[in-house]
Amino acid sequence: MDDSLHLPTAGARRPRGITLRARCGRSQRRVADLVGRHGLDPHIRIDPTDAGLQLALRDGVADELTPGGDTLGLAGRMAAADLDREILVAMLAAPRELDFPSVDELDSALRIRRHIAEAAALTQLAFDTEAVERPEDCWRYDEEHGFTLRPGVTLIDALTKATQPGVSGRRYAFSCYRATEYVILLGLARELADSNPALLERLQARWQRKAIMSGAFHEAFLVEHGSIEAPMPERYYVPGDRVWFRNPDPVSADVAGYEGSWVIYLGGGLFSNFWELGAPFTLERKCVEIYHWRDGVRAASGGEPTMDEAVVAARVEQTLADAALTRTIVERMWRLRDPRGVYASGGCIDASRESTRFVRPQTSDIRLDV
Repeated sequence: MDDSLHLPTAGARRPRGITLRARCGRSQRRVADLVGRHGLDPHIRIDPTDAGLQLALRDGVADELTPGGDTLGLAGRMAAADLDREILVAMLAAPRELDFPSVDELDSALRIRRHIAEAAALTQLAFDTEAVERPEDCWRYDEEHGFTLRPGVTLIDALTKATQPGVSGRRYAFSCYRATEYVILLGLARELADSNPALLERLQARWQRKAIMSGAFHEAFLVEHGSIEAPMPERYYVPGDRVWFRNPDPVSADVAGYEGSWVIYLGGGLFSNFWELGAPFTLERKCVEIYHWRDGVRAASGGEPTMDEAVVAARVEQTLADAALTRTIVERMWRLRDPRGVYASGGCIDASRESTRFVRPQTSDIRLDV
């Protein structure tokens, strides 16, 4: 995002840190080791509390690294920044306290976010809300069960091959929503292989019988942070977050697949671009693209409107070449979205972010019974 735009940070709150429900000295030593492993000792304070342990950014650090709750520029503000460091600091900058039942769960949460962000960066797909295709040597399909695993195929291999053309050699058709499910599931499965193999086996067995999709996927695997009533700061994102950008134009939002855009935050101020490998979106470019969807709407012979992506791409480039016009459009889009079903003065920024549930054997709250 172009910091010269000086966009507002409405909704920003002072960071609340991370609470660990772990009281013994060994847990405190393990937390100190985790912080030290990422080179963050100068930035993070660890304090015993009645609930366990509290991790917080030291005085002045939040204002320096995440001013106003802005994590989009965090990587650039940290010396020797890397993805693991960015994830932990961004989590500590959360406007609401993050609660973990153990050091193990925090450690897993950090790794899952990294796995998700890395998988999203390697994903390239063919946008299609109607087509039904996956690698045939890994997946089989029927309308009742969705895409299920073929015998002898691991979930990790099947998800990787479906989403990464660098492995499969081709792109498969996805909607952006389904793409985020596969990327999140892949990141989750990679962590379970190390920290909870028994749960990975159950996950694999479930996908051999029936896929978990859409609302059921959200209920099974994800936690939502923020709401319309209590929104997250507009510039607050943690690598590995699933994020929705809403299309605030009612006409183009009526085109299938253009109601909004589901992405993964990669870190470093960049969001996944599932359709063009190596070309992630800045928030500025994402706002401009969604704004220009209104220019690409075309009537189809069957009566359903379609989108002319070539027109959209041309308008985006024209806008980005004009600094004043870019500022005008981004400031219009850079607002919290209206409530569902309302198209008024809201922009494209969602009030919430989504991350995965707990995964460790003693504390996992993942639900496979949905």
